[in-house]
Amino acid sequence: MKKQLEELKPTIQQLYHHLHTHPEISWEEVETTKYLFHLLTSYGFEPQTFDDCTGLVVEVGTGENAVGLRCDIDALWQEVDEAFTANHSCGHDAHMTMAVGTLLLLKKLSYQPKGKLVVIFQPAEEQGTGALKMIEKGLVDELDYLYGVHLRPIQELSYGQASSGIRHGAARFMAGEIIGEDAHAARPHLGKNAIEIGADLVQSLSQIHMDPSIPSSIKMTKFQSGGESSNIIPGKASFSLDLRAQTNEVMNQLTEKVVQVCKGLEMVHQATIQLETKSTTAAAMVSDEASDIMGKAIAKVLGNDHVVDPIITTGGEDFHFYTLKNPRLKATMLGLGCDLQPGLHHPKMTFNEEAIYSGIEILVETIMSTFEQLEG
Repeated sequence: MKKQLEELKPTIQQLYHHLHTHPEISWEEVETTKYLFHLLTSYGFEPQTFDDCTGLVVEVGTGENAVGLRCDIDALWQEVDEAFTANHSCGHDAHMTMAVGTLLLLKKLSYQPKGKLVVIFQPAEEQGTGALKMIEKGLVDELDYLYGVHLRPIQELSYGQASSGIRHGAARFMAGEIIGEDAHAARPHLGKNAIEIGADLVQSLSQIHMDPSIPSSIKMTKFQSGGESSNIIPGKASFSLDLRAQTNEVMNQLTEKVVQVCKGLEMVHQATIQLETKSTTAAAMVSDEASDIMGKAIAKVLGNDHVVDPIITTGGEDFHFYTLKNPRLKATMLGLGCDLQPGLHHPKMTFNEEAIYSGIEILVETIMSTFEQLEG
């Protein structure tokens, strides 16, 4: 396998470079979808695209047994070198490369699955809504196992290490609006200052306490109020909240406390605070069976000393909607060490690109081993 993978390296390097330099944000991955479609078609695969959204799926083989591999294809929108742009600072370019590389290596090995392999190139993971769209299309209804992959920051894993599971927490993103009343800055008693209400909201959110044995957090990540005139007290403001919790139960409790805080501040300030949930990602439900298969594949590729126990992280991933909506599905996500730093979502994120080849090898071993287990 290593020899065949070595022969594919120039193709994989070119693929990664293209994806890295052509990022597209959630639900706008139009050119990415076209590029993957034409590339996979040129290698003899028959990818299927969708009429109502970006992304694509590739099926190889037929039969009752079905194994899936999912990668995410969107980039983040963030400030890089003082300008906002799409940016692959979460590693989705590498994830796509590994998914395509897995297909190419299996083809080069002349591997024919005794069943159906389904590779999903999923849009909009960063918005937490892409997986739900793929579920809506029935892509995982017939799957027995589903695997994913995510680069891990150096604080969790070093290059040459890998984990057979990532226990992500739940994440929820909320948008809000404060509706007070404008006033002349010389007559503050006649207005309801949205900035002051926002300041009280930040302080009140910091006083929310959950069970300390279960990680959770809430942060205000955006606040906008006021205009060009500095002598006007602004009556309106908009804000965003980022909620994290290690379990789905704690996430629901945390959300309820946020709602209670806003209702209390409405009474105190005689103003209105409107909240809207923009997106939610579920906490992980890692399958022991899937994790065990992947753990053995990691050991075969990297050696037993480089297998790390499943990682617990408060980061969110919409991959876990697949098991939340289909509880019989056995799923896990490969955590790949690659010396990624300074961290995920940092505009200057870098990693050791050699890890991509280890990831491909691990995924190929995992897929082949899974079909062997299903056949047995």
